[in-house]
Amino acid sequence: MDTHIWKVVEFLHVKPGKGPAFVRTKLKNLNNGKIVDHTFNSGVKIEVVRIETREYQYLYKDEAGFNFMNLDDYEQINMPEPLINAPDFLKEGMKCIVLFNTEDDSPMSCDLPQFVEFNVVYTEPGVRGDTATNATKPAKLDCGVEIRVPLFINEGDTVRVDTTNGLYHERIKK
Repeated sequence: MDTHIWKVVEFLHVKPGKGPAFVRTKLKNLNNGKIVDHTFNSGVKIEVVRIETREYQYLYKDEAGFNFMNLDDYEQINMPEPLINAPDFLKEGMKCIVLFNTEDDSPMSCDLPQFVEFNVVYTEPGVRGDTATNATKPAKLDCGVEIRVPLFINEGDTVRVDTTNGLYHERIKK
């Protein structure tokens, strides 16, 4: 669409009582990472692009971008930050799924696992009885990202984070 390749992030098929049906979508531009809302009327034809997924391992970041290695043939690729769904949560050695355009074999996007575990390196001690319910406090993770966690989380705890929205999911028992 518009000479760019787009990925459907969300969609909703709407059948109003009056008039034709339409599809309300949220699309991500795979060239620059921009997300836009778009409505397709019924009967609209779009060109479909064949894609292929491959498992890659994250190696390191340099001035050119993020470097990944194919686990099958050890080929390395470099990806710019907009093509990665949650670059702040990348850890060395993490396995990711990379989407490739089969026409020119170019990488289009990189998806991290939905849940990733991190150690809490700094957080203020939580005081019981401070607030009513669902109280949170800031915590700095070993990847450098700061997220909100419940009051019972302490320094040294391991937490599972949802990479799709960057929110705390659960504490990991040791």
